[in-house]
Amino acid sequence: MQFFSEQTIQDILHTVSLSNDTPFFSIPFQKYVILPGFADVHVHLREPGFSYKETIKTGTLAAANGGYTAVCSMPNLSPVPDTLPHLQEQLEIIKRDAAIGVYPFASITCGQKGEALSDMDALAPFVAGFSDDGRGVQSDEIMEAAMRKAKSLGKLIVAHCEVNDLLCGGYIHKGAYAERHGHRGISSESEWKQIERDIALLRKTGADEHICHVSTKETVELIRQAKKEGLSITAETGPHYLLLDEDCLKEDGRFKMNPPLRSKEDREALLRGIKDGTIDMIATDHAPHSADEKARGLEKSAMGIVGLETAFPLLYTHLVKTGFLSLEELVSLMSHNPCRRFSLKPNGFSVWDLSESYTVNPDEFYSMGRATPFANQRVFGKRLLTVYQGKPVL
Repeated sequence: MQFFSEQTIQDILHTVSLSNDTPFFSIPFQKYVILPGFADVHVHLREPGFSYKETIKTGTLAAANGGYTAVCSMPNLSPVPDTLPHLQEQLEIIKRDAAIGVYPFASITCGQKGEALSDMDALAPFVAGFSDDGRGVQSDEIMEAAMRKAKSLGKLIVAHCEVNDLLCGGYIHKGAYAERHGHRGISSESEWKQIERDIALLRKTGADEHICHVSTKETVELIRQAKKEGLSITAETGPHYLLLDEDCLKEDGRFKMNPPLRSKEDREALLRGIKDGTIDMIATDHAPHSADEKARGLEKSAMGIVGLETAFPLLYTHLVKTGFLSLEELVSLMSHNPCRRFSLKPNGFSVWDLSESYTVNPDEFYSMGRATPFANQRVFGKRLLTVYQGKPVL
């Protein structure tokens, strides 16, 4: 890794302070480019409760290594942040160990069990929104009540959309690969059917909702039409859903995540969705696991991959350098749009050499997780410096 001298860092800070672009897209500095800090609204930091997978310290260092200066942390923790005392355990670790800004989500329901609402009134002042990520809220009545309460509190519902009755024990996409290799598949309907339900509830409640990790073409079209209606709905997808599909699958836990990699047609619909604004932002769903948990093949490995340290180089290489997106469009998807929707303050920037290429090496990650389907890929875009609140982080 290249380190700048103290004088060069001061020169960079001075260059940023002189910029008239607010928010800035990119500022040239020597042969480098300065980009606003990225914001990832879907990150699993695993602490408290699962620090053998990741900690707030390692996860936020990984984020800084990827150019992020703000992340939203998911609530599938122990204890689940469903009351203020439970959330306080996480807030204390964030205050002590976080290298960048961390904005936690509280759970929608107690224990993420989908049976009763969390203490949303007490939690609201301290969280970026409410999510049961990892589990779809199955009850229409509970989700409607959650939407009404969140609306009264001025907070977003951040929805993991999945109909449990349609999962049928699946663990990869229910498509050609699963059929050829004898795997149990997860249908596309299990995702879009619950989003269809949520859109109907948005019409009733007038709430604000954000849809997590969109993966199917049907979901894209549902969100497109909901936006045309004027409903307050936004959505994210992940780099892996934009760059990979079921044809890329291997019998390796590095390719297992939820939702799964779907068909080529789904991937193409997602690309159209980020291009036309149907999908508002790109979030990594960074989900680290131990090496053992990811070494059990497609069927038995834990679901989830890491992504904070590879997202920008991968997307820059495959979407910007190919001409599909401009650099400004990518920065909007990774910084401006999530900050605007979630009222985040990135409070920083990163410096990149966009001409430098290298091979993705998980052994060099700051994250404790190493499982990525992009290992050994050649990418462009080397991060040289990340600054948060006026001070260098990495």
